[in-house]
Amino acid sequence: MVRAIVIEPRDDVAVLVEDVKPGDLIEACSATGTQLLTARQDILAGHKVALREIRPGEPILKYGEKIGLALCEILPGDHVHIHNLAGERVQIDPS
Repeated sequence: MVRAIVIEPRDDVAVLVEDVKPGDLIEACSATGTQLLTARQDILAGHKVALREIRPGEPILKYGEKIGLALCEILPGDHVHIHNLAGERVQIDPS
């Protein structure tokens, strides 16, 4: 089982400590408990994985801080990165 870290219980994402492939089981651990997710894509260690369904335009929290807005629907186990997250400080064209 692959492990991921959730720093703040309000976070919408966890940070992976190792690479995952689609279908891998992820154990996202926080101070308040553990959540099990299934990876939906290849995701590299150090990258973010969604803990819950996030609708387009919703803010995304990491480490208890807003890191941007969802560009599209994001499902639990999805990779959260510049292809589906619009940062508010710096805009990056994902194409």
